[in-house]
Amino acid sequence: MTDVKPQDDKPLFGRPWIFIRGVPSMKFLPPEGPLEIAFAGRSNVGKSSLINGLVGQKGLARTSNTPGRTQELNYFVPDGFSGDPGDLPPMALVDMPGYGYAQAPKEHVDAWTKLVFDYLRGRSTLKRVYVLIDSRHGIKKNDDDVLNLLDKAAVSYQIILTKTDKIKEPAVPRLISETLEKIKKRPAAFPEVLATSSEKGVGMEELRDAIRVAIST
Repeated sequence: MTDVKPQDDKPLFGRPWIFIRGVPSMKFLPPEGPLEIAFAGRSNVGKSSLINGLVGQKGLARTSNTPGRTQELNYFVPDGFSGDPGDLPPMALVDMPGYGYAQAPKEHVDAWTKLVFDYLRGRSTLKRVYVLIDSRHGIKKNDDDVLNLLDKAAVSYQIILTKTDKIKEPAVPRLISETLEKIKKRPAAFPEVLATSSEKGVGMEELRDAIRVAIST
């Protein structure tokens, strides 16, 4: 596999992206090939909106105001690859099912949770997980549970604060500091926190930079 260097922006974000597969269970995962960047977070935290903002393509990942809408691992890759074994995209983005939606039927919640956790533990091409935290609420108990799993599985992850346009601007640096303090002893946590607003486009370039570095190391 060809390494993607941090300066190689065009193969990652300078071309259209496409949805290639929804994965309802582990047996439907695509063959391991390109490096994968995954996005995790509580239901309605803004994962789909963040992915759309990241690639600058409205409507790529479906957004919904209904918590629990994403029930599969949704795979996205840059357009223009043949699908032949020797023609791999430089990376894939994975939108993971939201967790922590208490009003969904228990069997649905259990199935989504098992899919997410199995994927995190068993995907060798997974390079980093970005865990999205709603800036209005901070890290909750179910977020801690996911961070514990990531630490145990030694899967590198980084915190992204979402919807920072919904809180007062002076509160953002303080929230970043508080979040860093909470994760500083976690072995798999990347020691930087990103602050974003998909609606305002805040933090998208910083996230692109972080992803380029993550897949090149």
